[in-house]
Amino acid sequence: MHPVPDHDTVLVVDFGAQYAQLIARRVRECQVHSEIVPASMPTAQILARQPKAIILSGGPASVYAPGAPPVPPGLLESGVPILGICYGFQLMVSGLGGAVARTGIGEYGATRLDLHAPPGAAATLLTGLPSPQQVWMSHGDCAVTAPPGFTVTAGTAVTAVAAMEDRGRGLYGVQFHPEVMHTEHGMAVLRRFLDAAGCRREWTMRSIIGEQVARVRDQVGGARAICGLSGGVDSAVAAALVHRAIGSRLTCVFVDHGLLRQGEAEQVEQDFVAATGVDLHVEDAAGEFLAALAGVADPEEKRKIIGREFIRAFERATAQITARAGAHGETVQFLVQGTLYPDVVESGGGSGAASIKSHHNVGGLPADLGFELVEPLRDLFKDEVRRAGAELGLPPAIVGRQPFPGPGLAIRIVGEVTPERLRILRAADAIVRAELSAAGLDAQIWQCPVVLLADVYSVGVQGDGRSYGHPVVLRPVTSEDAMTADWARLPDSVLTTIAARITGEVPEINRVVLDVTSKPPGTIEWE
Repeated sequence: MHPVPDHDTVLVVDFGAQYAQLIARRVRECQVHSEIVPASMPTAQILARQPKAIILSGGPASVYAPGAPPVPPGLLESGVPILGICYGFQLMVSGLGGAVARTGIGEYGATRLDLHAPPGAAATLLTGLPSPQQVWMSHGDCAVTAPPGFTVTAGTAVTAVAAMEDRGRGLYGVQFHPEVMHTEHGMAVLRRFLDAAGCRREWTMRSIIGEQVARVRDQVGGARAICGLSGGVDSAVAAALVHRAIGSRLTCVFVDHGLLRQGEAEQVEQDFVAATGVDLHVEDAAGEFLAALAGVADPEEKRKIIGREFIRAFERATAQITARAGAHGETVQFLVQGTLYPDVVESGGGSGAASIKSHHNVGGLPADLGFELVEPLRDLFKDEVRRAGAELGLPPAIVGRQPFPGPGLAIRIVGEVTPERLRILRAADAIVRAELSAAGLDAQIWQCPVVLLADVYSVGVQGDGRSYGHPVVLRPVTSEDAMTADWARLPDSVLTTIAARITGEVPEINRVVLDVTSKPPGTIEWE
């Protein structure tokens, strides 16, 4: 049996919100555990999970439209403290006897919120906060009348009932989005709701690691496990956590496919092993990958080839590890994967959420490898994984590593992948990373792909002579979750230095261009 978690849980009921995961993350930032459940989950199942509090998310529907998702019957009367946000707020209003209507005027983006002093008592969520204050709105319908028993605590020029509460029943609602950073005092509102609900702030990184170590020991017992180590933060933290649980009975497999950035293979082989002491098996397969990619320019074909070759390399390594273990009378039963909580939600796992896409975290490994999965990070978001890695003693170069695609530099070379083109791109990429770090910009940038337009040439002047070289594209972006992204406004001085160094130190490149496309419409990677 798994150990009983020593923390309270807040359930976020998802009505198709753009921000459901962000709500859960913000609650966790308050050191209270949170999970997402679908609005289709029956009330009995929700209450069976013994939530300390419940948050009803926003959503795209109108509460009075045919087919609009309702609050699970009986949930508002369950006695569990509930906070309704946006659509969830409007469901609370309409479901308890208030009125929601389409006034013809919506509110989108930054909005002025005016607080009301409730008669006879202070408001739980808003007392002492500035009035007016800026909040973030996104709604076309408005609550025009609060339900009986509720006190209206705030309004806007358009929305008469922008916040309300019935403290006696533990019911609270806000039309605005407290979870987004554009709402000035949103975190204060969330903290006050959690405090009013009696949530213990005990979900700390140390307690999370301790709980997962106990779970892994319970699951693996005395058997052995392997972990596909990519060099990325997810697999590195998963491996470090499992290693803390079972020690030398974990073997990590690192497939060096020859498509990594400068210094990354060495970082895995040296820094990771030095920090953890883990048993590492390196499968050098660069020759096989490059041979298979020869003459291939189509990006989808590249991805398929890389996925196929990765599986073959991993299977070769696994066979060797299994043979060695068998010689000592041991069995390798478990495969460690760096599955994260967003993967679980999007795959429809964990809480019954709708399936959006499938996730295979170890380079697309097939289901018939014959191992039982160990997924110690499946309750965590990416920022929590980084904090766990730091707590486990991993070096900053691994914990703070930018997301890097599984196919590596192969999909940052537009055209055929060759050893010469890899050398050129590695050199340019290393310059970009060095200059961004020197300027102190690593924490501000989610990712900065450097893309080699290998089949494109441009005329230039280098060394008083005419040159005919490749252009390279810088793609610096800011993001919270990679679902949306904006291009990062790098200082002119940094861009100037990067361009001068690349064209001066990588003679095959004579032009540096900047990609200023957001996502959508563009993706972060070019291929």
